[in-house]
Amino acid sequence: MSTSDTPDTPEPSSATAPVSHAHPRFAEALAGLGLQVEVRRFPDATRTAAEAAAAVGCALSEIVKSLVFTADGVPVLVLMDGSSRVDVELVRRELGAQKVARANADLVRETTGYAIGGVPPFGHATRTRVLADRRLLDHAVVWAAAGTPHTVFPLDPKTLIAHAGATVVDVREPAK
Repeated sequence: MSTSDTPDTPEPSSATAPVSHAHPRFAEALAGLGLQVEVRRFPDATRTAAEAAAAVGCALSEIVKSLVFTADGVPVLVLMDGSSRVDVELVRRELGAQKVARANADLVRETTGYAIGGVPPFGHATRTRVLADRRLLDHAVVWAAAGTPHTVFPLDPKTLIAHAGATVVDVREPAK
């Protein structure tokens, strides 16, 4: 081990301290990325975007939904603002797929390692293609699940999208 390796030792413990409420796998992902974020835990579940926005006290559009779909049978994660719906036809076109459908709960857990309602935008069990709707960039800060249905964390959308390895796209259903 070189001396340049030793200064890195204290950082993981300082990086993990603020994320004690996060799911352990997600806390590890945050620490591995060197991200220090405030993870908030709520006594009532924040499984839906509306529940999360009410608990945080932010606009519904400032919540990030991490939604798993299948494109020709392959899982893909779509990051969408809480006030919008994903247009699966736009996702299909974006990916050049024949068929896009919502993933079932078992596939969501298998792909991400998290249950529906607590899926964070990164820190997943498997490497998955990620699309982020452009509207997320309309905000200075967005809130996303921290691996459980009771936890959320804030982050600027550019950083969130970068750490998710997402491609910025327009896949929001048109307003009715």
